[in-house]
Amino acid sequence: MHHHGPWTVTDVLALPEDRSVRYELLGESLVMSPAPGLRHQRASYRLHVALDAAAQAADAPVEVLEAINVILPSGLVVPDIVVADAGATAEDTVSIDAEAVQLIVELVSPGNKTMDRKLKPLLYAEAAIPHYWRLEFDPAPRLIISELDSGRYVEKAIALPGTVTRIDTPFPMKIDPAGITQQ
Repeated sequence: MHHHGPWTVTDVLALPEDRSVRYELLGESLVMSPAPGLRHQRASYRLHVALDAAAQAADAPVEVLEAINVILPSGLVVPDIVVADAGATAEDTVSIDAEAVQLIVELVSPGNKTMDRKLKPLLYAEAAIPHYWRLEFDPAPRLIISELDSGRYVEKAIALPGTVTRIDTPFPMKIDPAGITQQ
């Protein structure tokens, strides 16, 4: 890959599709990370299914997507799970704008802890995405539910394994992280 100068969203979206790597643009820097492993993908799928079922039960006009390009004011990211306005996903595009995103979920893997815990929440808050959830695997699975408040995310609940936690926004659902992360 030969590239000179700062990267742009257009440059990143023009890269060839590669399932072994995720490309993200943070500022003007291209960030590449390896494709997630089995534990991560298993949990992502299960959480996607749970979110989709809850959205349908609430008749919420949203679509739940995995690993889709989201264009932020400061770049382009590929969150693990995105809940977006249904109208924003009507066309078959390769990305959606942050304005259409209601919830982002990141699943923390060993190689992306700092990004998912520190950097990405700042970028998502800057983009005014109302809800940010983070699924931690170690030392035990837990889901940290945060909402945007005065330009930053505030933890509203922590769902612990073996306990069913009720979440009211962006639509009602009940969740136990143990069911999402078990093998």
